[in-house]
Amino acid sequence: MAHDILFFLAPDDETAAGTRLRGPGPSIPSVFCRFVDPDSAIAEWDMYFEEPSAEPPSQEQLYGWVWPEWVTAPLNDGIQVFAFPRRLTRALANASSTDLEELAGRWTARLRSADGDDMTDDDLLAVLQGVARLATLAASKGGGLYAWTY
Repeated sequence: MAHDILFFLAPDDETAAGTRLRGPGPSIPSVFCRFVDPDSAIAEWDMYFEEPSAEPPSQEQLYGWVWPEWVTAPLNDGIQVFAFPRRLTRALANASSTDLEELAGRWTARLRSADGDDMTDDDLLAVLQGVARLATLAASKGGGLYAWTY
């Protein structure tokens, strides 16, 4: 589980990879959250838009899904940068408020069942709404959506 996660915009994978050591920095639009696994979150979000369901996915379904690609592979320091699948970026950019509320409820239920009282204190709907705003910017300006984790 990552301690700090920043979902952010970058024009390309090379630029995103350049954030590896210090994170994207304050001048890059980003959304912060803590204590979630961003790769499983990205996979779950993608699954929600590709195979909509109000029920959280089982561990087998989630681990069988296509996971985000690393832009920088994990090293011993635990820092990683992931690229969002383009179809997920488009889906988030086009998501309605209802879509985001349903996804946040499902995501929260899965995390609560897996992590119990140790789950994040972040407002997961607010995180998703922020990431959807970033996806809208990525769709309008070009580039991609990424996750930096430590």
